[in-house]
Parts: sequence; C-alpha cells; structure tokens
Amino acid sequence: MKTLIRGADVVFADQTRAANVMVEDGKIASIDADVDAPADEVIDAAGLHLMPGVIDDQVHFRDPGLTHKEDLYTGSKACAKGGVTSFLEMPNTNPTTTSADALHAKLDLAASKCLVNFGFYIGATPDNVDELKNATRTPGIKIFIGSSTGNLLVDQQAALERIFGESTLPICAHCEDEATVKANAAKLNGGSSYADHSRIRNHEAALIATKRAVDLADRHNHRFHVLHVSTGDEVDFLRTCSDLISAEACPHHLLFNVDDYDRLGSLVQMNPSVKNADDNERIWAGLLDGTIQVIATDHAPHTREEKDQPYPKSPSGMPAVENSLALMLNEMNSGRCSLQQIVSWMCEAPAKVWDIKNKGRIQVGFDADLVLVDLNREAIVRDEDQVTKSGWSAWHGTSLKGWPVRTLVAGQTVFNDGNFDETVRGTEVLFDR
Repeated sequence: MKTLIRGADVVFADQTRAANVMVEDGKIASIDADVDAPADEVIDAAGLHLMPGVIDDQVHFRDPGLTHKEDLYTGSKACAKGGVTSFLEMPNTNPTTTSADALHAKLDLAASKCLVNFGFYIGATPDNVDELKNATRTPGIKIFIGSSTGNLLVDQQAALERIFGESTLPICAHCEDEATVKANAAKLNGGSSYADHSRIRNHEAALIATKRAVDLADRHNHRFHVLHVSTGDEVDFLRTCSDLISAEACPHHLLFNVDDYDRLGSLVQMNPSVKNADDNERIWAGLLDGTIQVIATDHAPHTREEKDQPYPKSPSGMPAVENSLALMLNEMNSGRCSLQQIVSWMCEAPAKVWDIKNKGRIQVGFDADLVLVDLNREAIVRDEDQVTKSGWSAWHGTSLKGWPVRTLVAGQTVFNDGNFDETVRGTEVLFDR
C-alpha cells in the first residue's frame, strides 16, 4: 500500500518546508517524492502541516479493572482524535501491572482494542525487584513515591535502594513525599475544600521526593525520568542535575493553577496538585531552556459523578489526550513557543527518553505515524464532543486555534476530520535496547 501525502508543510527538528511524503507498507519511504508519483492513495495536504505523531508517555486508561472510567479502546480513540499515535500507560490498573504475566496480558488486550500504538510500564512494589530485573517489552519501571493504588506505594529507603541498584531499565516516578503529604493533611483535618488539595500536596512534598529520587539515580548511575513536574522549585533543582535525569511537564501544570479552583473545583484536582501562577511561568521557562524535555498528559479520567463529590472524596485526575496537541498549538499561535519545540517536546523527546524504535521524527525508514494539523482552525472544546469515556474536559468552553485534522498510524488513516476508521489497530511499541 502506497500513500502520497502531497503538498504539506513538513515539520522537521530544525526546519519546516514543503514536501511530498510517500508512505509505503507503514513506513516513510520518501520525503521528497515526485508530485505525480504513483500511489494507491493521495492525500491533498495543501495548507496543512505534517508532524510526527505525538507520543504520550504518561496515560491512565483504567483497563483492566476500572473500565467504567475509560478503557483501552476509548482511550486510544481519544488519542487518535488528538494526534497521539503512541501511548505509554501506567501500571495502577486492577490488577496492577507488576509482573511479566500481567504486563503480557495487558499487551495482548491492547492488541485487540487499540486504534493507536501502545506500551505499558511495569510497576515497582516493595518486593518485586526480581520481576523488575527480568522485565522486557516495557519502556521502564514506574515507582509511586507517594500515595497510590494498592501495593504500588514505595517509600521505604531500603526498597528504593534495591530497585535503583539492582534493575537496569529506565525508571520514572510520581514524586510526592508521603510523610509530608500525611502531615499536611493532619494539619487540615484531611481538608474540606478542593483548594486544600494544593495545601496538602504542596511545593515541599514535590521537591523532597524529586530530590530523593534524583539522589538515588545519581548514586546508582541509573537513568531517571521525573514525571509531571509541578513546581518552579523542582525546575530550579533539575537545572543542576546530571544527564541521567530527564523530566516532563503536563498541560494542566502549565495552564492551570490554584486560582482555577474557584471556577473549576475538582476538575483541576490532580496529583501532583496544581500550584501557583508563578509555578506555571517557571515550568514554562524550564521547557523553553531544555531543563524539561517532554510534554505528556497524565490522562487520568473519572466520571463526572465521581469528580463532583465533596473533597476529599473527589478523586484526582483529568482526561487530556484528545486536546493536548491542540492546547499546545494554541500556545504556539499565541507566541509562547514554536512548532519545532512542540515536535521536540511531544514527539522526539519521548522517543529518545524511552529508546523507542523508529518513531518521533519524519525520517525515511521511520514508522509512518503522522498527524496533519491545521494551524488556523479555531474550535471550542466542548464536553459533548469528547470521545474519552469520561465525557468531559477541564477546558470545556475554551476556544483553541490549531487542531489536528488527520491522524495516520503506520500509514493508515485512523482519524480524519471528525471520522474514525475503527478497524485500524496499532501495534506494540518496540524499544532499542
């Protein structure tokens, strides 16, 4: 099968230029194809920009165990709509992904359900180091150094030393210090308002845990990725760190802060919590100067009925995969960043951090995971338009300029201007190790 994408402005790492891209058998076969080259399908991309498909390295698709919130089919469909062609999913499902058997079962499930490409972290527990040492077919190890599901909390130093010292896969962590969180909660009698969430999960809790994890990584010479940086203090600290350390930011920590609780309540309740407007600016600065390399969503849906409960019964998390690229394109249109930077943060850097094979760039021989975007399209985010099973967005009512309009997975169009080809299936992400 040959597909010619004709007349697009193609976004490369160092430039954007007009080119005709030929896709053959799921791979990028040529970048400067003849305009009249024979093809089974011709996509007229005049006026559009062609980007590598987004790689979201942090999502929670709730499958198995909590599929009333989301599942691999609906989550991957939301990815396709949002220009996300590959996702890496976290282990706090039910059962948790803490063994090779659980990991392989999830991979098999995804192969039957996912419209885009998929990978799954293996979760650390206080006593599964042997599983972590022998794990394959995974981007890396996820540690929750802070409150989590079931047995996934690992905050005892001896267990952390073993995980960093005896395993070899890259490690990422949710960094919030459990002791600090508990002490803050006790001072507030558990909290009574959504805004209390940011007082309980405060700046200190994030910074303590991030410093602790980086110390472990440095002493054990172990690659480590800081998930969802939420504070300017962490950014300042990360500027001093070695090349072993990478980091990411999420749209909600760039665009929301504590001032939004009055307007949005639990819809902006996240772990780590949103912080102050000053933290928004400092996290942006960390992205722009390279201290933070990756943008991911931490897509973590709940039903509106669950979110509408009073604090602290309301769960933390929000859906974001189908709007994350549009949110960043809107920031580009407002002058905050460039299209090349978006491609670096959302496509190239995740592939580099997790050693993903043949993805993240428009390059001959790479997988034809691609997204066409219309930088001039304007549309309003609406709850009723969301394809995530949760059916809502914290950005409901927000007008954004710049949207993905067509998404291709291995050269197959899975989303095209509001329509889905639900017969398309993604494949397991492969790692170059």
